[in-house]
Amino acid sequence: MSQSGTLILIMSIAVLAPLLAYGTGRRLPVPLVIFEILLGILIGPDVLGWAHPDELIDGLSELGLAMLIFLAGYEIEFGKVRGDTLRRSVWAWVAALAAGLGIGVLLASGDFGTGVYLGTALTSTALGTVLPVLRDAGELRGRFGSVVMAFGAVGEFGPIIAMALLLSGRGPGRSAALLAVFAVLTAGAVLWALRPRPPWFSRIVAKTLHSSGQFAVRFVFLLLAVMLGASQALGLDMLLGAFAAGLITRLVLTGAAPESGPAILEKVEAVGFGFLVPVFFVVTGIEFDLASLLDGGRTLLLLPLFLALFLVVRGGPIWFLAPRDLGRRDRGALVLYGSTALPLVVAIATMGVDDKALTAGEAAALVGAGMLSVLAFPLMALKVREGRSAGTGTGGRGRGKTLPTEPVTGSESW
Repeated sequence: MSQSGTLILIMSIAVLAPLLAYGTGRRLPVPLVIFEILLGILIGPDVLGWAHPDELIDGLSELGLAMLIFLAGYEIEFGKVRGDTLRRSVWAWVAALAAGLGIGVLLASGDFGTGVYLGTALTSTALGTVLPVLRDAGELRGRFGSVVMAFGAVGEFGPIIAMALLLSGRGPGRSAALLAVFAVLTAGAVLWALRPRPPWFSRIVAKTLHSSGQFAVRFVFLLLAVMLGASQALGLDMLLGAFAAGLITRLVLTGAAPESGPAILEKVEAVGFGFLVPVFFVVTGIEFDLASLLDGGRTLLLLPLFLALFLVVRGGPIWFLAPRDLGRRDRGALVLYGSTALPLVVAIATMGVDDKALTAGEAAALVGAGMLSVLAFPLMALKVREGRSAGTGTGGRGRGKTLPTEPVTGSESW
């Protein structure tokens, strides 16, 4: 199929996927991304053979991944991600990285290069997938939501740092030096973002917000381009620049245009979730090596193994290092949310195949496990939280004990 035909198919899936998610949501809430990836597999080379990615489609897909990570960085609220909860989330990820690298090298029969790819993939959290689930359930603004945000943010930022240090092909010392330079540049950008903007800035934002000028939206994409350019100029992964751009953009808009901030974010999300992000997930499905996965043998066995390892490697440290004010059911839900992984798994698997550190089958098993985690873990977490609410309300499910929980606000009383 031609380049334009493939793009038409991708956008057709982008339109069809929300309809399917809405239709099934009444009985079984399935994340939108699952339909996008599965339909991408359907039109891909291993099933119908209608769609084949090319240079343009791959470029749009990379922009989609950058937008996804940018929006995840924007979602982080510094007022909530700090203190003891932040320290616990950092140590939980460091423990997960150590365990992941050890298990990865073991699975790779001692090959450290392959083990790094596998181990890093096992430590990620799909914060961009988890946050909509929390938002729809009315959990995002409460204590539990802030804890999930802290652990999820570190679960996205930590693997990006690990990728920059361990998967760049450079020596650890040089990688650390370049990462330090990028950190200095980011810190400078953050200080600049925190400075008061001149009065004309907020005026032009408000004046052009609903005109063809769209100054604020263009400014946001300029920040994204600058941070992507800085990361690539230093030889670092673009995801690091995208995440940093999201953090900086939130600071700028919060300080300079607090009234217009939500409207600006809606416009940026419209570009991201309306176009670029769906392209990334559909192309992920198109490039999914289903044939290698279905060949059987070790490759097929790796899929459930990786799914279990998400819970063990990422979820285990979260269980033990979760804040003490969370009850057992809250801890269980936090483990499930924190073990949900996909976007970074896709990125790491793609890099591993390109560098010939992972086989196509191993990459397919990793991505397949990430898809199952996105499908199953958030739904399981919701059920666990529902059981926790019933247990604390009646006293019957908690074995006669009152579970320690955070205060319940009006939006969380369900």
